[in-house]
This record gives sequence, structure tokens and C-alpha cells, in this order.
Amino acid sequence: MATKKDTSSSKSTSKSTPKNTRIADNKKAAYNYFFEERFEAGMVLEGWEVKSLREGKVQLTDGYVVIRGGELFVLGCQINPLGTASTHVNPDSVRTKKLLLHKDQIRRLITKVEQKGYTLVPLNLHWKAGKIKCEIALAKGKAEHDKRDTIKDREGKREVERAMKSRSR
Repeated sequence: MATKKDTSSSKSTSKSTPKNTRIADNKKAAYNYFFEERFEAGMVLEGWEVKSLREGKVQLTDGYVVIRGGELFVLGCQINPLGTASTHVNPDSVRTKKLLLHKDQIRRLITKVEQKGYTLVPLNLHWKAGKIKCEIALAKGKAEHDKRDTIKDREGKREVERAMKSRSR
């Protein structure tokens, strides 16, 4: 006579959240721009793009944000399709992706971007509550001497860390 096992407690129907919440960073942005404000925007993506993002097949360094018709779009963000992509889908790796923000935030960004020297830059892609978000920044371009100062500061911090490390040995 077979006994019935209770399997209800061993099954889990909830989806597991990704371990790594950061998908991609735009490290070049901090070198080229001063950040004034940061915003978190949703992205309109296709299914194959989400699968590729889970695998980390994205390049954000050449990306920038434009405003068209009162809406925000990311250009230059390259999401490479997986080799196992469906045959009935034509993936375009540099497709323009729409960003989702509140209307009042978009209006405020439009007025700021119209000022001289301001631009919108994507900083990173990350997971939040099972959705992919893009962090964008209202930024002002750095002059060449500011970039040199950034490099000098970074090298100074490295030398201090090396000195502290060698002293602790």
C-alpha cells in the first residue's frame, strides 16, 4: 500500500530574484560628466532583450538619452542577442528603447536640458522588483582639465592604498 507524501511545502511557485542586481554600468560617464540629478526610469524592452540582459550581454558606454515628442529614449545602448534567439524574431541590437518616467519629471528634464551644457546620460541598468530599470543622470560635460584632475585624484587614492597595504605587512 503506497502512502501519500505531502509535497505542498516543498514546491515554491515564486520566481527567484536575480542575485546580481546590477546588469551594466557606464563607467565612462563619471569620467566625462558631472552629475547634477539622478533618476530611475523603467524601460520598454522586448522578450529577447530581457533574456540577453539576464546573461549580461549589454554595452552601455556609448549610450545617451534623447527627448522626442515629450518622451525619453535611449540610443546607442547595445543589447546583443543570444545565440538561442528565436528564428521568427529579428533582433536589432542597437534598437531605440523608450524610457518611462512621470510627466512632471520629463517636463523638468526638458527645461534643464534646454539650458546650455546639460545632457542626459544613462548610468546603469539594474533589477528592481523583477523589472529592469535604467538610472539616468542630468549631467554637465567636464572640461579637459577636470578630466585630468579626476585621473590625478584616482591615482593619488591608489598610491595611498598601496602605501597602507605595504605598511600593514
